[in-house]
Amino acid sequence: MSFLFGKADSSAVPKSESDMATSNIQIRTPEEAVARIAYLASDVIVSVQPSQGHDSAFSSHLKRYAARKDPGLVATTEGSVPEIQSIRHNTDPFLSVFAPIRSGRLTSVTTTSITLLPSITHLYKLANYPVVIHVSLYPAHFPDYSVITAIRNSGWTFIQSESLQEAQDMAITAHALAIRSGKGVIHFFDPSSCSRDKPISAEDSTSFREVLHLDDVRRYQTSSVSESGIYADDGRVVVASEQPERRPSAAANTLADSTILGASSKAASSEGSDKSSQQSNSSAPPSVSSATTIEASAPLVTSEDIYKYVTSIWAQLKAATGRSYNAFEWSGPATAEKAIFVFGSDAGLFAEALDAAKPDDIYAKAGLITARLYRPWLGSKLLEVIPKSVRRIAVLEQISRKTTKWGPLLIDILTSVKSGFGGVETVVGHQLGYIAPDTIHQALRGIFQNLASETPLQNLQVGKTSVPDDAKSYGLEKPKGETAYTKILDQLFGNRAYIANALGSSNTGVSATIAARPEFGFGSLLARKEHRQRFVKQVKEAASTGSFITESPVNWLAQWAANAEDAKKAGELADDVIARLETDGSSIARELLSSKGLFRKESLWLVGSDAWSYDLGNSGVHHVLASGENVNMLIIDSTPYSDRAAADAARRKKDIGLYAMNFGNAYVASTAVYSSYTQVLQAMLEADQFNGPSVVLAYLPYFGEHDSPLNVLQETKKAVDLGYWPLYRWNPENETKGEPTFSLDSERVKNELKEFLDRDNKLTQLMRREPVFAANVSQDFGTEVRAQQKRKARDAYNQLLEGLFGAPLTILFASDNGNAQSLAKRLGTRGRARGLKTAVMAMEDYPVEDLPREENIVFITSTAGQGEFPQNGKPFWDAVKDSTDLDLAAVNYSVFGLGDKHYWPRKEDRVYYNKPAKDLDRLLANFGGKRLSEVGLGDDQDPDGYQTGYALWEPNIWQALGVANVEGLPEEPAPLTNEDIKLASNYLRGTIVEGLNDPSTGAISASDQQLTKFHGTYMQDDRDIRDERKAQGLEPAYSFMIRCRLPGGVASPKQWVQMDDISTSLGNETMKLTTRQTFQFHGVVKGKLKPAMQAINKALMTTIAACGDVNRNVMCSSLPTQSQYHKQVWACSQKISDHLLPSTTAYHEIWLTDDDNKKTQVAGNAVQDFEPLYGPTYLPRKFKITIAIPPHNDTDVYAHDIGLIAIKGDDGGLAGFNVLAGGGMGATHNNKKTYPQTGRMMGFVNTDEVHIACEKIMLVQRDHGDRKNRKHARLKYTIDDLGVDVFRSKVEALWGKSFEAERPFHFKSNVDTFGWQKDESGLNHFTFFIENGRIENTADFQMKTGLREIAKVHKGEFRLTGNQHLILSNVTDEDLPQMKEMLKKYKLDNIQFSGLRLSSSACVAFPTCGLAMAESERYLPELITKLEGCLEENGLGKESIVMRMTGCPNGCARPWLAEVAFVGKAFGAYNMYLGGGYHGQRLNKLYRASIKEDEILAIMKPLLKRYALEREENEHFGDFCIRAGVIVATRGGQDFHENTGEEEFDDE
Repeated sequence: MSFLFGKADSSAVPKSESDMATSNIQIRTPEEAVARIAYLASDVIVSVQPSQGHDSAFSSHLKRYAARKDPGLVATTEGSVPEIQSIRHNTDPFLSVFAPIRSGRLTSVTTTSITLLPSITHLYKLANYPVVIHVSLYPAHFPDYSVITAIRNSGWTFIQSESLQEAQDMAITAHALAIRSGKGVIHFFDPSSCSRDKPISAEDSTSFREVLHLDDVRRYQTSSVSESGIYADDGRVVVASEQPERRPSAAANTLADSTILGASSKAASSEGSDKSSQQSNSSAPPSVSSATTIEASAPLVTSEDIYKYVTSIWAQLKAATGRSYNAFEWSGPATAEKAIFVFGSDAGLFAEALDAAKPDDIYAKAGLITARLYRPWLGSKLLEVIPKSVRRIAVLEQISRKTTKWGPLLIDILTSVKSGFGGVETVVGHQLGYIAPDTIHQALRGIFQNLASETPLQNLQVGKTSVPDDAKSYGLEKPKGETAYTKILDQLFGNRAYIANALGSSNTGVSATIAARPEFGFGSLLARKEHRQRFVKQVKEAASTGSFITESPVNWLAQWAANAEDAKKAGELADDVIARLETDGSSIARELLSSKGLFRKESLWLVGSDAWSYDLGNSGVHHVLASGENVNMLIIDSTPYSDRAAADAARRKKDIGLYAMNFGNAYVASTAVYSSYTQVLQAMLEADQFNGPSVVLAYLPYFGEHDSPLNVLQETKKAVDLGYWPLYRWNPENETKGEPTFSLDSERVKNELKEFLDRDNKLTQLMRREPVFAANVSQDFGTEVRAQQKRKARDAYNQLLEGLFGAPLTILFASDNGNAQSLAKRLGTRGRARGLKTAVMAMEDYPVEDLPREENIVFITSTAGQGEFPQNGKPFWDAVKDSTDLDLAAVNYSVFGLGDKHYWPRKEDRVYYNKPAKDLDRLLANFGGKRLSEVGLGDDQDPDGYQTGYALWEPNIWQALGVANVEGLPEEPAPLTNEDIKLASNYLRGTIVEGLNDPSTGAISASDQQLTKFHGTYMQDDRDIRDERKAQGLEPAYSFMIRCRLPGGVASPKQWVQMDDISTSLGNETMKLTTRQTFQFHGVVKGKLKPAMQAINKALMTTIAACGDVNRNVMCSSLPTQSQYHKQVWACSQKISDHLLPSTTAYHEIWLTDDDNKKTQVAGNAVQDFEPLYGPTYLPRKFKITIAIPPHNDTDVYAHDIGLIAIKGDDGGLAGFNVLAGGGMGATHNNKKTYPQTGRMMGFVNTDEVHIACEKIMLVQRDHGDRKNRKHARLKYTIDDLGVDVFRSKVEALWGKSFEAERPFHFKSNVDTFGWQKDESGLNHFTFFIENGRIENTADFQMKTGLREIAKVHKGEFRLTGNQHLILSNVTDEDLPQMKEMLKKYKLDNIQFSGLRLSSSACVAFPTCGLAMAESERYLPELITKLEGCLEENGLGKESIVMRMTGCPNGCARPWLAEVAFVGKAFGAYNMYLGGGYHGQRLNKLYRASIKEDEILAIMKPLLKRYALEREENEHFGDFCIRAGVIVATRGGQDFHENTGEEEFDDE
């Protein structure tokens, strides 16, 4: 274990281990020393922390070792890395010890003493297991030793250390002693006593191995204890016959040395030592009475045995280090007559003072005694170390919470000296307080003066009783993330919300820990309720006596009193009542006004954590539920889904929701703010209205306080989607209304909840009411066993093949994007045609144990991430590479890989090219497999892509199998293309209706997925939870994205409210404002797809042609400052959109049919459609049109198939447009045949002809675009292939007219102008900053609610911008104050952001986009935050720099025109581009490939600083990068790949 032992021989350990060894390791704190030893000597370490986000003094070291994968000495896991379980101190941490220690895994605990007393029942049960607990005494600087004395009789061995070196040695002792004795050991120490110690070196590994007795370790690890439940005593006792000191000699020992680490030779220990005739106290349960036994039972481990084991260990330590230890330590002259026994902090301080005593000091020549082995207490050993000359002993006990008159140590010592032989005559107890170094001599004088007195005072206080609090507290604190729910309480109830146990509240004489408990809070709430009841009684009496000056208060008070318990009515009346009382001015009025807050009925809440789910907190929850009182509990659970199984095998946490529902009288809700904000609001409102106890369970998972919202979101989605944290509401009051008591707000429930609902017959009711949920609800969470599914599928296929002849061939694939899967299926079809018995399946579905029995097997895998297997190949690869016994001598195999040698262009990254295929080929050969063919490598850089390498590899397979020359092979059908799908679709119908009506899946067919794009919707799945669902045997979480067609991005306020309704009721409660100036909805499940389409149609919008190979949404500059001009230009966008709309009636037929799904059709049953513009195959690829109004290029006019630049006439009105053609953003990484392109100038066209000109350009593309290669099908390639002049001539020939010469124009920027602006007619416009276009509510920012409320009263319009922002348009001066007030109320008026953030844009990417390779929308804000400090430092805080990010190279956020762009390459890795034009007129160029965040920051920060120092006046960042030589300017798309900032290397 040389990572901890610098002196270890590096040649004796694996290279990876010896590389970590250092010869000068310095240990500086006792917690570090202990953590290192615990890590080495444990299988499992339960690391107790103050909170989720704060490490303890132990855990920071443990996590560091584990992160480095440093191996331990005893762990039997892969790499010998022990398991670290981090657990909060208030969540019953010792429950986590039972499962591992009972299963033969050596377990240790690192904790402060704060956890010991609450866990005393566990300690009694764990005492007979070799558990080690390392205890840092608390509070720091002046710890309370009463915790140790309180548990001293729990059956554990207690060892104390008092210095840094002792901490290390006693930690070693504790682990070795636990192994030898089979019993629990508690090692305790005061870390502050070591604060002045110098750093120490690490222990020698060889001596540590010898002390541990590794063969005894292995013996224990191969044993296990039958489970009897955590709460039952399993009756385990430890007998001495199991122990090494009582076993045969080393020569007779037949135990093999450790097969994992190799046990060091051990010195033969003393054998068969007779038990002392002196009666010793056994620390184990008594043996069974001999009267009831037939054979003599083995003797139990006694105190004498413990002493022998520990002295044996210390003898080994002394031999190795020269340091000696004893059960009790004496320091002082052998002739001393007086001594002090110190049981408290810093005994070394007393020792130094005694050594420095002057001859005339009263304490001169006195001795000092300390306990090293505190339990078992060996009085005879104490007497052995005390010189016979000692007559008087002062006992100093640092016991803060004293419960008896005499201290426990005093009683121990009195018992020992009175029953033994010695000269001690007087023992005086003292209570030891805090003693500073400068007062030690004064303290000693007082102690010895009292000791010398003829009648000494017992329990004399020495030192201060308290010291300043330590900064690192184990008290309670509110995690930063959990403010989300308390903020919602505040938003809903305002001043009405009262949290009884809020942290920081003033509770005189009550500690914060006690005050935060549910019992205390409940009592506080009851008192508060009684106080209000007294107030209501007082009001009623005042109303009846009529002692007011005026008449009005009486009636108002009577009315209020009648409604006092109705929160809504009481609140409505409160202001009127208070106003009348203030006007009255009488004494009774003043008295009532002194408690005027009670006129409003408070919403009473207790807020707690999942610590209340454990025994120690659950009793308080029980009190609340059993009382039936109208009290609300908000219980926040922060356990991440990924950590759900990191605890015990037995279920540690109670399900408070089920517990509460079983009471029958409580409202219960399970919520998650990052899953459904609306449901949280609804649950809290219902809880407040419920007359009885309410429990709102709130999920907010986080690993640490600094987790990003993205991490919390992903963990929440996994937990909710897979049923670990179902969203539901349970309201018993609904039964009286005839409504269901249970409402399921998510799709899956866990097994325990299902059983409860089954019992109450609620599940059947729910499934009848919501049949779409039936299949999901009825599945038990966690019961889908993947292994059984694999076996069942495999056996079924084998049965199918039994009747076939020919050699068997199994084909396994691992595929990310479908290419490997397609190749595998094609290979299987060709194999069957050759007479082979072929089976094709994903690698993850294949039982690895069948591999040695295969005759012929072929693997086809693509390459994911940094040379990794695709997701559906990882389980297979992990199983094969971790196997140690695969014998493939009888297996013939071959591997084909799909990769891209230029994907990772740097030399050091070339190893990633086709790495999965190469690794698998090599490993199978190592296991003895025989190659059918050498590994085949497909390369995307080859002329035909991966097909080039595949064409060379496949014939070798047939040759090796003897089926190369088979005649009469059937002709293979050509692959189905998009053109085939469109042609066969009957004008976009396909089988969409049938797919929508199929309840067996949330998906639709692959062909229909292509067709629904024309209808404005894409099928997607949630990639955050894809792997977890796969592991559960579930299909992906399919849903649909819907995009509206909104020409020019203008919507009415009513339409805004309707869109908001759709997103809340039918989507995922958010809206996306897209870079194409329209609304986009996500998370629409298949069953809600048609209702969503119909709702959009009712809002007088449509989704037809929002996607697909047609002209899509026509964009138009928002231009708030010239509204009349904007209206003219916007009308043209509407005209073009309508003119180029597809004519098929399929859209209305599929989505807008009546309730019976019937529609009158033409000519019998055949719908006759005709597409005058598009024809039956529509366009080769997508087609986009935009309009820009100079001087603002806010729609990126150069980036589209057609870009129209509005030209103003002499009269100030619209004259016409300059026409650009052939822009486009899509590209493919490392495929130089693909590139972004800017539009080329065609010329000028008049306003009344613009829609015709657009039509003719589109028709030339329809007829001349590439329909064979979709990567070459956009208009930009058509123009580049034909040439601009030839293309223009074809358009003009079709049109019958010529373009005029372009008109002059000038652009200044392509970003939005934020804040208020006034147009030429006096109307006002406000541009909101909507980061990346996402409209949603969070606990901190009610954006969605605010915009909805504004839309309800707004009289103008909304304009969506091409940069994903929003404009509140056409606000009159009369309405301006109201609008400003509402903006302020909802924080929507905040535009004080950095120029970089205001100029940024990102696509959706993860989790819904199937093409995304990396995060975008969810990551760009984080990246900008990390750059903003640098911007401020360099005076660039307000500088507009256009930064864009996309998750893939398809360019939805138009990254190729940004001054700086990041395009996803793999998860966490991006290509970086520089040099785009600030006006959107110039493409950028690749600067660095495949870089991660640390590299991005390392590049950007110096570059921004350089820009700040070297830029010229008004020079934009992109222009600077080119002038300064950082990057070469891109002249056009065809030189996009030339002169890049990073050279790309060919593979060797």
